[in-house]
Amino acid sequence: MARFVTSVLSDQPGTFGPPTRAAVEAFQRQRGLRIDGIVGRHTWATLVEAGFGLGDRLLYRADPLLRGDDVADLQTRLCSLGFDTGRVDGIYGEATAHAVAEFQRNLKLSVDGIAGSTTIDELARIGGNTSTSSLVTTVREQANRHHASSTLEGTRIGLTCHDELSNIAAGVGSRLGAAGALVVSLGGSSEVEHAAEANTAQVDLVISLHLGALTRIAHYRSHSYESVAGQELSALLATALSTIPGISAEPEGMYFALLRETKMVAVVIELAASDTLAEQASDIASAITSATVTWATGTSIH
Repeated sequence: MARFVTSVLSDQPGTFGPPTRAAVEAFQRQRGLRIDGIVGRHTWATLVEAGFGLGDRLLYRADPLLRGDDVADLQTRLCSLGFDTGRVDGIYGEATAHAVAEFQRNLKLSVDGIAGSTTIDELARIGGNTSTSSLVTTVREQANRHHASSTLEGTRIGLTCHDELSNIAAGVGSRLGAAGALVVSLGGSSEVEHAAEANTAQVDLVISLHLGALTRIAHYRSHSYESVAGQELSALLATALSTIPGISAEPEGMYFALLRETKMVAVVIELAASDTLAEQASDIASAITSATVTWATGTSIH
């Protein structure tokens, strides 16, 4: 953790005091996690993954899947050379193994889908432009946006919500259904479970409603990658929600578990708790629906 935090810790060993909490918060802020100063499951997993540099270990498709900054670095380098790993998520899945094999095949290396020292050395030798705009996964996502349908007919949208926002979620679901979408209610008690169900159901989009300390619209961003389509949708949602009195929404790239684990575009809409939230439920649902339809079809609804 020390390599990611610039402040000097002054807590005694074995003591979790204010300096350690501040270091945890700095790490969470840097990595796009929810900032609470608590080393929960997601923060701890991210800390562990952050300790791996490319070349530290053999990378291959394991069970469970290998995760880490080294995997994300590998994905970035491959995508910058035109070998599509899917989005850069730091998870060594089937798409990443396939991209490694294609890279090996092109360089006439032994084709096994395993990123060992020889494959990594060749990647380092060839190099590549690792800016976000040059990644093949970003180019593919932008191309898919240009082929979007003019209606929501046949579009499968996964929807999940915090219990206290069920009335808003119901309004969003009914409005999206009326616009032609097939709305799938995602079960499970955690973001990881929601993502797993969305992946199994092969939905086209996931919308998750949460209560938060502030109102923000989160899309996936981590390492060298940011979801272009997610960024576009979160900006539209923020603009639409900000027209409602008392609500000021901002789009933000984050590393939440749901955003990382889903294979499709996903957004997390965090609404700040307020006395007027229940009264504004219909307006909020309409704003979310309008922004979603505009994003998916390029047209607005009234």
